Amino acid sequence: MIILAATPIGNLGDASARLIEVLENASVVAAEDTRTTQKLLRALGIDNRPRLIALHDHNEKTKAAELVALAADDDIVVVSDAGMPAVSDPGYGLVAAAVDAGVTVTAIPGPSAVLMALAISGMPTDRFAFEGFLPRKPGERRSALERLVAEPRTMVFFESPARLAAALADMGAAFGAERRIAVCRELTKLYEEVRRGTAAELAAWAGEGVKGEIVIVVEGASAVDVSPDDALTQVQGLVADGMRLKDACAEVAAATGLRSRDLYQQALAARSR
Repeated sequence: MIILAATPIGNLGDASARLIEVLENASVVAAEDTRTTQKLLRALGIDNRPRLIALHDHNEKTKAAELVALAADDDIVVVSDAGMPAVSDPGYGLVAAAVDAGVTVTAIPGPSAVLMALAISGMPTDRFAFEGFLPRKPGERRSALERLVAEPRTMVFFESPARLAAALADMGAAFGAERRIAVCRELTKLYEEVRRGTAAELAAWAGEGVKGEIVIVVEGASAVDVSPDDALTQVQGLVADGMRLKDACAEVAAATGLRSRDLYQQALAARSR
C-alpha cells in the first residue's frame, strides 16, 4: 500500500509513535527531499536506513508509476519536508495514480500547519477554505484575491516571508479595511508567534521584515442582507456580463447566504415568463 506519513512541522516532539514505528520498519520511503528525510531519521533516533526515492513537484508524474508498481509488493511510505504529503506538497499525483491502479492508500495523521493556524487564529472554524500559496506575480495575486471577496468561509493561505507584506496589502485592497486577519509564524517552533489585526496593521508590521514559515488566516465575508428579488437582479446582471448562470448563482449565493439552487430555479422561471 501507499502510506502518507505526516511529519513534524517544527517541534520533533510532535512525531507520533505510529510515524516512528513505520519509519523504523520501512524498506522504501518516497521523500520530497531525501536530505531532509535523512536528517529527520537521525533526529528521531531511527536506526533503519530505508531506500529513499525523491518525489517532488518536478518528477512526480514520472515517479508515480514506478512507486505504484513497487507498492504492489511492498509498503511505500511517503513523506514531505513537513506536515501531510499531498496537502500543498508532493503526493497528490501519486495518490491519484494509486487509486486508478487499485492500490490501497492510507495515512498516518499528524501535525498540520493549516489546522493549527485555523484553531489558534480566533476565526470561525466550522467552515473554512484552504487556498494554498497565492500567485507570485502581483497582478495574478490581486485577481485571485478579488475572486475570493465574497467567500463566506474562513480562508487559510501559505505565504513566503518575502511576499508577506505585499500579500497583506493586496488583501486589504480586496477585502476591505475591517476584515480580520491573523498571521501565524513558526508554528510549534521556539519563536512561534501569532499577530492579529487588519491588513494595513499587519502589512506595516511585515514590512519591517519577517522570517520563518508563514500561515495567514482571513475572516470570511459577512452575508449581505438582500431580498430574493434583489439577488435575482444581481444574478441577471452577472449573466448579462457573460457569466454562466450556474456560476452567477453560486457567486451571489456566497455573498448573500441564499441557496444557489433556489436562485437558479428563480432565474430559470424568470426566463420563461
